[in-house]
Amino acid sequence: MNTLTTLVQSLGIAYAAGISPYATVALAGLADRMGWIDTLPGALDGVSHPAVIVLASALTVVEFLATLVPGIASIWETVHTAIRPPAAAALAVLTAWHGDPALVVAAALLGGGLGLVTHSTKLGLRYTIDTSPEPVTNGAANIAELGVVATIAYTIWNHPYITLTIALVLLVLLILAVRSIWRAARRSLRSVFTARERPTT
Repeated sequence: MNTLTTLVQSLGIAYAAGISPYATVALAGLADRMGWIDTLPGALDGVSHPAVIVLASALTVVEFLATLVPGIASIWETVHTAIRPPAAAALAVLTAWHGDPALVVAAALLGGGLGLVTHSTKLGLRYTIDTSPEPVTNGAANIAELGVVATIAYTIWNHPYITLTIALVLLVLLILAVRSIWRAARRSLRSVFTARERPTT
């Protein structure tokens, strides 16, 4: 496997970890364990250990349930600002571990950065979704996120360039969508405050 392909795969796994490191580890490990993909590269094959799969799966369930509850969902996402980017960097390093040291460093830096961008985008979207006082929207978001993570955890090993390209395009679209939503929210709040401050005649 060439250096560029390994780097692309490390970025793909980091991208998924920025959404959910628990689901990423569980799904990649399960896919490897079941023989759905070829052997995982570098030291990443450790995620296919049964104990790791069980632990990651349990944490995925906890995350899914926690993010169904308005209020708690925002707290959960905020706390994971300190977890997802380092986890993304770590998984990227494991993917490139047996490569050139320069490749490992590049995977760590780029993987951590991409994980941060992915998480930040998810955080902004989740803050918006969490304003809804029911779990249906959060549940739909959870299922969509798991679908993205599952797709990347499966396809990044066989079609790395196509997978990462589509994932990055989706990320850009989500960033633009979150930006538009927050701008609309600010305009709405300004109009409300302006109406309240306007003197009555």
